[in-house]
Amino acid sequence: MHDDKPRDTAGSAGAGRDARLDHDLEAALYDAVRGGVHRAAAAAAAVLSLVPHPARSLLDIGCGTGLVTERLSRPGLRLLGADSSPGMVRAAAGRIPRVVLADARRLPLPDASLDAVSSVWLLHLVRDARAVVAEAARVLRPGGVFVTTVDTDAAHGPGDDIEAVLAPYRAVAPSDRAERIEAFGAAHGLGPAGETRFTGHGQGRSPRRTAQALLRGEYASRLTARGAVAEKLAAELCTLPAPDELRPEPRYRVIALRRAAVS
Repeated sequence: MHDDKPRDTAGSAGAGRDARLDHDLEAALYDAVRGGVHRAAAAAAAVLSLVPHPARSLLDIGCGTGLVTERLSRPGLRLLGADSSPGMVRAAAGRIPRVVLADARRLPLPDASLDAVSSVWLLHLVRDARAVVAEAARVLRPGGVFVTTVDTDAAHGPGDDIEAVLAPYRAVAPSDRAERIEAFGAAHGLGPAGETRFTGHGQGRSPRRTAQALLRGEYASRLTARGAVAEKLAAELCTLPAPDELRPEPRYRVIALRRAAVS
């Protein structure tokens, strides 16, 4: 899902009542805390700019509440969403024509059945980006494209003072680093087919908010800081100048990888 924590499909589908409630609560708050409609519209426009107009079908994996997915609509393009969270799937069902509960590594679709697959703010949080790329390649027809955000942690830019504090604690090899995703794609017959960028509206962050998010565990999958180290890092963030002032909004990178057409 967009900015979701990695989950196993079987685990989500078979989870107990408390887990389902957590998913529902997350889905209810998700849109409001992650930039809302303006950010979703910018993301969708970027994705669509890389989807060839002859495309007639598009699957958005990790679709979350469907806020981005519903904006991927254009005449003649059939939309499908997939997410591993039951709560997210229920939310998305009110926005897009068809949404399925599915693990991005094991899609319930035949080989070569789609013209396009997209993933927005997903690969930087999954444990196995290689498997997600492989599955996207499997369901693409010849000439089809996989469009995805990459280099998410670099979106705030090298001059960002918050990022300068966080950088030493970042994962050594982000799972969505562009070079890695392109290499995974090449191993499954996908080659570069363009790129673009868009602004993450409403995602300008302040040092204090970032510190609070860190202590809530929201960076657990992307930072090595834990326990006392996380507390020390949070305190350091709060000593930055103007700790409540929002920094510039991030600029996200999107790439397209195309399956070779049959000659």
